[in-house]
Amino acid sequence: MEDNQKIQLFEKMPISKAVMKMSIPTVLSSLVMVIYNLADTYFVGMLNDPVQNAAVTLAGPVLLAFNAVNNLFGVGSSSMMSRALGSKDYDKVSRSSAFGFYCSLLSGLLFSLVCFSLQNPLLSLLGADASTAGATLEYLRWTVICGAAPAILNVVMAYMVRAEGSSLHASIGTMSGCFLNMILDPIFILPWGLNMGAAGAGLATFLSNCVACCYFFVLLYVRRKSTVVCISPKKFGFQKEIVLGICGVGIPASIQNLLNVTGMTILNNFTSPFGAHAVAAMGIAQKVNMVPLQVALGFSQGVMPLISYNYASGNRKRMKESIMFTIKTVVPMMAAVLVIFSVGAGPIINAFMNNESIIAYGTRFLRGACLCLPFLCMDFIAVGVFQAVGHGRSALAFAILRKIVLEIPMLYVLNYLFPLYGLPYAQFVAEFVLSIASIVMLRRIFKSGDVPAATVKNQDVKN
Repeated sequence: MEDNQKIQLFEKMPISKAVMKMSIPTVLSSLVMVIYNLADTYFVGMLNDPVQNAAVTLAGPVLLAFNAVNNLFGVGSSSMMSRALGSKDYDKVSRSSAFGFYCSLLSGLLFSLVCFSLQNPLLSLLGADASTAGATLEYLRWTVICGAAPAILNVVMAYMVRAEGSSLHASIGTMSGCFLNMILDPIFILPWGLNMGAAGAGLATFLSNCVACCYFFVLLYVRRKSTVVCISPKKFGFQKEIVLGICGVGIPASIQNLLNVTGMTILNNFTSPFGAHAVAAMGIAQKVNMVPLQVALGFSQGVMPLISYNYASGNRKRMKESIMFTIKTVVPMMAAVLVIFSVGAGPIINAFMNNESIIAYGTRFLRGACLCLPFLCMDFIAVGVFQAVGHGRSALAFAILRKIVLEIPMLYVLNYLFPLYGLPYAQFVAEFVLSIASIVMLRRIFKSGDVPAATVKNQDVKN
C-alpha cells in the first residue's frame, strides 16, 4: 500500500510545515484536554466547597494511571506503526494497531474491576480522609469504575490514527469528547442543574470519553479502504516481533507514568495534613501548570511519527532537522509562560476559587511549579525521540532518573526543610538536571551513524 499524501508529509514537505502540521493539532487537542480538566476544577470550585474540589484532586493519580496503559499500547503501537510505515511493511502496521487496540480494551476492563474490588484501600492510598472519602469515591465511580475502558481506548486510538499522519483527525476525535465534557460539566455539577458536585464532573467525563470513542470507530469505518489502522480481530495476535517492538517502547513509557502517579500520590499525602484548602490549592496550581506542560508534550508527541518514519527510512538529516525545529519553537515559548505565571499567579488562582486561604496557598504553589517549564520541555522532546526511534531503555532511564533518583527524594527533602511550600520546587530540581542529560543524549543520537536494520534490508532488496 502506497499513499502519496503520507509520503509527501513524511519525506518531502518542508520541515517547519511538516512539524507544525503534525504538532499543532496534537497541541490543540492537549490544550482542550487540559481545559476540560480545568473545567472540572472551575465548575466544582463554583460550589465553594473545598471538600468537593479536594475530591477531584485526590482522584488525580488514578486518572493519571490511565496514561500507563495509554503509553504502553498507544505510544508503543504508534511508534511501531510509524517505523513499519517507514520501512514499507504494511502488514506489520495492521497487526501492531490491532494488538494495541485489543490489549488496551482488555486493560481498561481489568482496571475497572481492580478499582471496584479495592475501593477502600484505594481511597486510603490516595490520601482521602473521613471528610473527603465520600466525594472522592463518587468521582471515581464514574471516571474509573465505569469509565476506564472508554477513557483509555479513545487516547490509544488517537495515537494510532496520528501514527499514519492523520494528526488532525486524531485531535478532532479527542476534542469532540472534551467539548462535550465542558458543556455537560455545569449541567451536572451546579445547583441549577443536577447538583451532583464532583460526581457530576465524573459523569460528564465518562460520557465525553464514550463519544470520543464513537468518533474513532466511525472514522475507521468510513476510511476502512484507505487507513492502515486496523482493529480487526483477525489481525490480533502475539507475534514475537510485534509484541517485543511495542513493549520495548511502551513498557518504559508506561513505567514513566506509573512513577508520575507515585510522585503525585506522595505529593497529595504530604499536602493532605494541611487541610482541604491546601489540597484544593495544590490541585488548582498543578492543573494550571498543566496547560503549558501539555503544549510541550503535544509538540513532542506530535512530531514522533515524523521522527519514527525518517529514522526507519534512514533519512537522519530530516530527522535531526525536525527535532531541532521543535526545540527552537518550544523552549522560548515555555520561558515566556514562566514569566506570565510568576507575575500573575494570584489572579490566576483567584479565577478558579475566590477563597483567601486557597489563593494564598495557590499563588506560592504556582510560582514554584512553573519554574520547571523551560527545562521540562527538553526532557519531553528527548523522551519523545527515544520512543520514536525505539530506544525504550533510554526512555526508562530518564523516567527512573526523573522520579526515583531526583523528584521523589526531593519531595521528602524539601518538605522537611520547607514544610508544604517546598513541595512545588521538587519538579524544578529534577527537570533542571534532566534538561542537561537530554542535551547530551540528543547529541549522541545526532552523531550516531547507524541505520535501522529494516532500512538496510529494504535497500538490499531494491538492489
